[in-house]
Amino acid sequence: MKIKKGDIVLVISGNYKGKKGKVREIITKDKRLVIEGINLRKVHKKPVKTGEPGGILEKELPVSLSNVKFICPSCGEPTRVGFMFLEDKKKVRCCKKCNEVIE
Repeated sequence: MKIKKGDIVLVISGNYKGKKGKVREIITKDKRLVIEGINLRKVHKKPVKTGEPGGILEKELPVSLSNVKFICPSCGEPTRVGFMFLEDKKKVRCCKKCNEVIE
């Protein structure tokens, strides 16, 4: 995957279009991401015997990978991510707009 946990992304479609957030979790099998503060839904939870109270909680649900765009830390713009090889033959991610190495 070109986007990793901890990256900042921009949502480009859906109800949260235009919002930025940090990637909290990646579900590679379904090509989906969980982003902090994005795609919140209310979940009704029953109290558990162990002492956890019940109630209405807000939960972040996954968003499709195709609905987000990576934000480059160096140029600060939404961009695509590519790969390049360094002189020591190490494969790294790079920004397609400014050609800077990510990480």
